[in-house]
Amino acid sequence: MILVTILALLCVTMTIYSGLYLMKNNEDPSKEKIKKALKINLSTFVPIMVMILVLILPDGVKAAANGNEAMAASGLKYIGAALSTGLATIGTGYAVGQVGSAALGAISEDASILGRTIIFVGLAEGIAIFGVIISILILYA
Repeated sequence: MILVTILALLCVTMTIYSGLYLMKNNEDPSKEKIKKALKINLSTFVPIMVMILVLILPDGVKAAANGNEAMAASGLKYIGAALSTGLATIGTGYAVGQVGSAALGAISEDASILGRTIIFVGLAEGIAIFGVIISILILYA
């Protein structure tokens, strides 16, 4: 377990260092070096994270089998809350980007529709509020 954690830490450190190095010393305008480095980093980082999950997950199952169901359930509760907030926020970012750019285009054509376009952007932002509400319900219900 410690070996896998050290490998993950080493992979993250190398990813950050190589990214900074390539940003500073890259004269290639096509950014092929950066794309290649990103592919290499992802092809090492993702399997290491999967190994960490495979090694940590059995400990939670053992805890649940020993009568500590509350401990295993609380971990899943936090994962569910994080997923609901995170995915709702990603959806909100995409929606606000699409609606906001369309609203700016519409306002440039006719400035009198500013109020209506702000309503649409606010509706898109409501997705994030729903994700936070679901997270609160998961954590405290």
